[in-house]
Amino acid sequence: MKNKLYQNFVKNKQQGKKSLAVLIDPDKVDAYKIEQLITLATNAKVDYLLVGGSLIISSNLDECIQQIKSSCDIPVILFPGSPAQVSKYADALLYLSLVSGRNAELLIGQHVVSAPFVRKSGLEIMPTGYMLIDGGAPTTVSYISNATPIPSDKNEIALCTALASEMLGMKLIYMDAGSGAKRAITESMIQMVSSQIEVPLIIGGGITDPEKAYLNCKAGADVIVVGNAIEKDPALIKEMATAIHSLAVTA
Repeated sequence: MKNKLYQNFVKNKQQGKKSLAVLIDPDKVDAYKIEQLITLATNAKVDYLLVGGSLIISSNLDECIQQIKSSCDIPVILFPGSPAQVSKYADALLYLSLVSGRNAELLIGQHVVSAPFVRKSGLEIMPTGYMLIDGGAPTTVSYISNATPIPSDKNEIALCTALASEMLGMKLIYMDAGSGAKRAITESMIQMVSSQIEVPLIIGGGITDPEKAYLNCKAGADVIVVGNAIEKDPALIKEMATAIHSLAVTA
């Protein structure tokens, strides 16, 4: 299986380069909004575009991705909330296993059902240990998954969960406080996890300003995912990208 994008993740980590991924929920954008985001993302040199959501009730996933691909060269990575959220038009798929919960369906069950379709899609598959961290507010993903997030002050639980995921073969670790989180994941948790794992670390949820993005990267995040804040103020894309990419210069 091709692994071009994953190798890019690994190379950036080895070189200390930090990346910004903008999360686009097809339910929350129309064609005009997509074009606006693409223009801002291109000008800001955003590294990746994630497409997906905990619930996608519209049927325009393929159309959304095709519009993005026709307008820019930024890699498009699927961030699926269910096996149904797969599109052959993307570049890669975060094949998420909810390792922080105890819901067998989201740990392996849905993957068994979706595996043949995912294999036939031709997408680059990136096995990802997905960890929900308490962000101070109920989130769609915690409700849908029926999973209790890791408490925000339990760094050791986060560390052991990430280590177990890596040793089980996960190629990425994604720690997420969830869309609309009141608080982002702490720098101390990020630092503890990042210092002990070798695979790239993705951080998302509750990151609402460039300073927080910068501090999370400084603590050890390799990729910062921003979605909700951008939906409210698309102009933040440039400021976020500048803050995150500045670390590559000073690292």
